[in-house]
Amino acid sequence: MHKFFSVFLSFMVLAAFYDNEVKANTLDYDTSDPLFLLKMEDVLSQTSLTYWDNVLRLGQDFSYGLNNRLSIAANVHYQQDFDGSEDGFSSIDLGGVYRVGLADGNSAHIISDILFGLKFGGSSHVRTPYFADSTYYAGYRFGRQWAGVTLAATIKSSWIFDDVRGMAYIDFVPEAYFRVNPDWRLGAQFMLRKATNPHYDQEWLGGKIVRQYGRTQYIGHLDYEFESNELQVGGQVNILF
Repeated sequence: MHKFFSVFLSFMVLAAFYDNEVKANTLDYDTSDPLFLLKMEDVLSQTSLTYWDNVLRLGQDFSYGLNNRLSIAANVHYQQDFDGSEDGFSSIDLGGVYRVGLADGNSAHIISDILFGLKFGGSSHVRTPYFADSTYYAGYRFGRQWAGVTLAATIKSSWIFDDVRGMAYIDFVPEAYFRVNPDWRLGAQFMLRKATNPHYDQEWLGGKIVRQYGRTQYIGHLDYEFESNELQVGGQVNILF
C-alpha cells in the first residue's frame, strides 16, 4: 500500500504545474486518456498484444457510443503459453460505461463514471481470472482533466462463479496521463488487487507512451508485477471511427 501513496503523491505534485482548464476539442481523439468516453455513434477498435511470464496474449476490443453519456463494449483475448498448456480464448467480456458526473456539473470539475459488465465462456485450460467463466463486475471511475494532464482513479469489484476458480477481488487503480504535445502522451498507473484467494493478489506499476496520428493512436507499455517479480511488455493500436 505504501507504494501506492508514494506514486499517487508524485502524480499530484506534477499535476500542480497544469492549472488551465481542458478544452473539449483537445480530447476528442485522445482514446488513451483514462477518462475518455465515446461520443454518440463513434466506434473504437483497440487491438493489443502483450507478453508476460512466457505467455503471449492477443486481444481485440470494440466499443460503441450509444449517446454522449453511455458506451458499450465487447472484447475477447487469445493466449499462447510457451511454457505450459494454458492456451485458449478468454471469456467474452460485455460491458459498459455510464457518465454520471460531468466536469461542469460541480465546482471541483470532477468527472465520474459507473462501470459494469459480465464475462462468459472462456477456456477451461487457463487458470486466470480473465479466462474464468461467469464473471460479473462493477466499478466507479473518477478524476479531473486539465489542459496538460488527467488524473483518475478506478475502484472495481469482480465476482467469479466457477467451480474451480470461484472468488471475488477488488482492483484499485490510480492513473496519471500527460499530454506532452499534440502528438505525444505519457501515462503511468498503479494497480492494487486484493482477492479472496490470496494466490491472485497483485500489485502492478506501469508506464506507457502514446503516439497520436489523427484518429489513431499507437501505444507501447511496460508493467512490473511486485508479487511475482515479473515484467510485462506490450503494444496496442486504437482506431476511432
